Amino acid sequence: MAPRRPAELYRAPFPLYTVRLHPRRPLAITAGGGGAAKTGIRNGVHFLQLEQIGGQLSASLLHSHDTETRATMTMALADDIIAAGQDASCHILRFSLQAPEAKSGSAGRNGSGEKGPRKRKGPSPAGQGDTQSQTSEVTVESLHSVRTDFSPDALQKAVRFNADCSLLVTGGADGFLRLWEFPSMKKTLEFKAHDGEIEDIALGPDNKVVTAGRDFQCCVWQQDQLVTGLRWNENLPGIPDKAYRYQACRFGAVEDNAGALRLYTVQVPHKRERRPPPCYLTKWDGKSFLPLLTRPCGNEVISCLSISDSGTFLGLGTVTGSVAIHIAFSLQRLYYVKEAHGIVVTDVAFVPESRGGRELLAGNEAALLSVAVDSRCKLHLLPSRRSLPVWLLLLLCAGLIVAAILLLQLAFPGFL
Repeated sequence: MAPRRPAELYRAPFPLYTVRLHPRRPLAITAGGGGAAKTGIRNGVHFLQLEQIGGQLSASLLHSHDTETRATMTMALADDIIAAGQDASCHILRFSLQAPEAKSGSAGRNGSGEKGPRKRKGPSPAGQGDTQSQTSEVTVESLHSVRTDFSPDALQKAVRFNADCSLLVTGGADGFLRLWEFPSMKKTLEFKAHDGEIEDIALGPDNKVVTAGRDFQCCVWQQDQLVTGLRWNENLPGIPDKAYRYQACRFGAVEDNAGALRLYTVQVPHKRERRPPPCYLTKWDGKSFLPLLTRPCGNEVISCLSISDSGTFLGLGTVTGSVAIHIAFSLQRLYYVKEAHGIVVTDVAFVPESRGGRELLAGNEAALLSVAVDSRCKLHLLPSRRSLPVWLLLLLCAGLIVAAILLLQLAFPGFL
């Protein structure tokens, strides 16, 4: 049976480009905007509280942080610190939750950032719901701003924190990888990683950095030294080297194998054709960087990739607005909604698998948030897959063996 249409969790007054979920708090942070163009479309970072209301996951706007003329295109989250990519710069923000002062006779606050009591919106099948008063507020403080791209296009394309949040890595349209000491934001390293834009960055063990570029390369770096270049198609001789480029890269945990990592990459066709060829997912060993498995993942061009905390699921968004969830072990597709959004999906993120995140899942195996240029944040639920206990499987096997013996005895008297 096809999955139900995803619920509309939130609608912003501007295009959305990125979404992140707090690992410990029931908080989603999404951002975007209209940029510097004088179109009347605002730019901002919206903080959404997530909770279960009436058996459904709902989102309430806690705070709208105005980013003036800069749209946030990329974002990394480290506890209560946000690294926001805005134009050619990375802005470091710190936020905190606090109880608001008592207010009376105030008007409601909506997505446009008007002041007043916060409102909570619970999704219904049509994306509508009742509103209730909100009781928490967010304050945002700007800590640093550094320039991270020097190309004529002036755009930071990717940003990531390392595991202990002592290092921030940025990549831009100029093809340079820049490493920043955190929280001082002192630049420690800068070098040309790709001939052209850096599409994505992933940080692995021993601070190895994986970069995906528009120059058909996906590279593994230790500081500024090239460790290896990935070749996803080395066992697929029918695919030329420059027929595909790398679109995304992410490290993920390995289920039931603590400490192990897998690298996942997305390859998309370099040229758009009337009958588009498939995109591909590849799983790599996280230490040797050898390809373990490659599978096609549909003919819609993939735009973004996310991995669940346990490394069990991969979330994909496409340029045509579709959303899919794949099993990381086999790369098989488990969930798919065609054109969940009306236009390109710009980012996807799984609800964390922490204790608080499990409460939000409410019995579902996974939940994925997707945002798009259509200003909507949508919720994709993956119901728990039914499985039989081992003891019941053994009992069924024993029953089948007994039944087979009895049938043979009836068909061939004296068999026993």
